[in-house]
Amino acid sequence: MSVPDTPVAAASAYNIANALTVSRLFLVPVFLVLLFADGDPAQLAAGETPPATRLAACAVFVLAVATDKVDGDLARRRGLVTNFGKIADPIADKALIGAALIGLSLLGELAWWITVVIMAREIGVTLLRFAVLRHGVIAASHGGKLKTSLQCLAITLLLVFATGWLHDVAVGVMWVAVAVTAATGVEYVVQAVRLRREALR
Repeated sequence: MSVPDTPVAAASAYNIANALTVSRLFLVPVFLVLLFADGDPAQLAAGETPPATRLAACAVFVLAVATDKVDGDLARRRGLVTNFGKIADPIADKALIGAALIGLSLLGELAWWITVVIMAREIGVTLLRFAVLRHGVIAASHGGKLKTSLQCLAITLLLVFATGWLHDVAVGVMWVAVAVTAATGVEYVVQAVRLRREALR
């Protein structure tokens, strides 16, 4: 006689993984306050040591990026994946990176077209995911994860190095990030079209 499977209780939204995700959202305004605390870009342009507030902003950014890795690992390992987490996690990611890009552009340290291209892609892919949600889920690709890693690396370098060869490296990494961002955007469009076609068959 077979024993019926015991239903597995859904994970509560009140868990450590989601708490880390929410903390990342709260770190965004802290990062921005520190980034704009010293409003003298000339100090960085002159090659002087970045002010303590600038380094603190970088530290907060790196900490927030780290929480993204930790909360994802915890959610998968401990079975803490929730609908709230699925929605809040990408929102927190985009809020953090978007704040950094816009902040750097407002300070004149990053070309606005780069910020516009990246943000347009991020918003577009998010809307695309919602548009085809009834047909299926567009999973994050390896290219998408590489894109995020490159963006975070470039932003971290730009926050610390305004001149010198490391600044040139940061700019180069950002150019690569923009290219991968655009390429993965096209990839997600192809996935969305494929999902819709398969659903209509």
